[in-house]
Amino acid sequence: MAIPPEFLEELRRRVTLSGVIGKRVRLTKKGREFEGLCPFHNEKTPSFFVNDDKAFYHCFGCGAHGDAVSFVINTEGLSFPEAVERLAGEVGLEVPRTAAIDPDERARRVGAEAAVEAACVWFERQLRMPAGRAALEYLHKRGVDDAAIAAFRLGFAPDQRGALKAELLKQGFTEPVLIEAGLLVKPEDGDGAASASASAAGRAAPASAQSISYDRFRGRVMFPIADRRGRIIAFGGRVLGDGQPKYLNSPEGPLFHKGRTLYAHHIAREVAKAGAPVIVAEGYMDVVALHRAGFKGAVAPLGTALTEDQLVELWRLAPEPVLCFDGDAAGQRAAARAAVRALPLLAPGKSLRFVTLPGGQDPDDLVRQPDGVATFRALLADAAPLSDVLWSTETARAPLDTPERRADFKARVRDHLRRIADRDVQHFYAAEFKEREARLFERAVPAAPTMGRGRWRGRPNPDIERVERTRKDRPRTHGSLERGVDRLEAGGLLGTLIRHPALIEEFHEDLAQITFSDEALDRLRAEIVNTPVEEGLDQTGLEHHLAARGFGETLAKVFSIKRLASAQRGHNVEEARDGCRAVIARYRSRDDLHHDRGTGDSVGEPTQADWERRSSMVRARLEVAGEEHVEPLVGMRKQT
Repeated sequence: MAIPPEFLEELRRRVTLSGVIGKRVRLTKKGREFEGLCPFHNEKTPSFFVNDDKAFYHCFGCGAHGDAVSFVINTEGLSFPEAVERLAGEVGLEVPRTAAIDPDERARRVGAEAAVEAACVWFERQLRMPAGRAALEYLHKRGVDDAAIAAFRLGFAPDQRGALKAELLKQGFTEPVLIEAGLLVKPEDGDGAASASASAAGRAAPASAQSISYDRFRGRVMFPIADRRGRIIAFGGRVLGDGQPKYLNSPEGPLFHKGRTLYAHHIAREVAKAGAPVIVAEGYMDVVALHRAGFKGAVAPLGTALTEDQLVELWRLAPEPVLCFDGDAAGQRAAARAAVRALPLLAPGKSLRFVTLPGGQDPDDLVRQPDGVATFRALLADAAPLSDVLWSTETARAPLDTPERRADFKARVRDHLRRIADRDVQHFYAAEFKEREARLFERAVPAAPTMGRGRWRGRPNPDIERVERTRKDRPRTHGSLERGVDRLEAGGLLGTLIRHPALIEEFHEDLAQITFSDEALDRLRAEIVNTPVEEGLDQTGLEHHLAARGFGETLAKVFSIKRLASAQRGHNVEEARDGCRAVIARYRSRDDLHHDRGTGDSVGEPTQADWERRSSMVRARLEVAGEEHVEPLVGMRKQT
């Protein structure tokens, strides 16, 4: 009984070679390889190396060389089928057996590979033909230049039912091979168009229509999909115009398995060896745009959520791939699903990190902006670990204001921990979540926060309570001009603090003592003041908390302020600190002016000094906001 070669390839892909060898040899990480003392001869200096990416081991001392199967055979004395059985059992695969390799089946597979490659060449040629002009203009409009078109072998499928079929039949390919390769469609009930036309006319469809096959891809920009070695195995096609479906992939078959394949895997595989970050985007165009921007480790799943097989492939490329999702609700749900799906597969040194893009943008939109590459690089540097995403997702699901809700929260966290198969990883997750849970439930008891040695405590602070009481008695500023400037500065200040949560603690007492004329922004300010900041809390976690507290609409207002855009896209913390300090100083100066003039309900007549002082303050604020100074200032009049 023979073991199919496709299964052996899948087994080698699933098995982590260093994990197999590490059970018998003490391995030490050296760059992207492992080294240890060779188990096949006596040595005192390590000359035995293991490479997970290439799935082989090699000893420079005795010349021993092989893969996981040969290692088990040579160290345990098993036969080839027994070694395969052993390894397959460890990764949960069942060994299929065939009486013999069917030469006809192998020939069909080889024929399908050749047909897909021929189709790719033809699609590339059509893009440069008159019929492909609209597709080429679409790509250029999206920022894809000729170099990227060539690198990704992009093409065009004309909007004709039989153009590709006629070309490939002329080249000698048979119709069954083209169908098996996913290039043609042969309806089981005959040709759809002919059948529908005949039905509408009240007559039977012609017999010839029942055997007509036609091109699967028509009127679409074509994205060839390659395996890890760079061989074209399938296609994704984007429709031009408003047709549906927007994207169409090749069907699964002997060459193509959607859940095991990553778009641009073969390119990312090469650059990852040199240490380039591996980034998972959501679509073909995102990957092309990221590669053009210099992020050549970008890959994408093929229209589905990440599968376990794809996660295994990602970890072969890098220990901590970065998953990049849109900042909208759908993107956050996708991030949460990916985090949960990865839990059973986590291992020491192998995890995921997450980037949330601002403003509902996708990578293609972001990196094509003037400062987009620097912004994206900053986002990568601030990528959140999987543990943060998991924790933020659960804390944002519902308020934790009753014993029952807290108990439900603890049960959900325990369920996640149980899904982690590796005991060491599970242990450290449990320890970290226990500490977070203690802090979370400690501050769930209503209490005004205070500061103590750089940390927030769950005890009342008389000074802050006094500030909040006096703040309520202060008069609000008046005048549409000043309210507009106040919204710009207040939104900019709050947005910068949300972008850099570590600064909240630094400016906490100042933030508690100022007032915004915009009531919604002032309520958001008060919520931030009363929100204890955990060590390591990131922007995503803070946004989830504030949204769960009912501030989603106000957050949208904050992030819509144009002056805030640059701060949201990655100003460094020193620039952010200087900006916060300047805005807070202006608010404190304004409040000092109110205090000098009294804090009653009525405001006295301003003096000439008052007018000059306030005029200079608002002028400075307008300059920061990028507006022209307008006189007279509403609510103030110059003394004559």
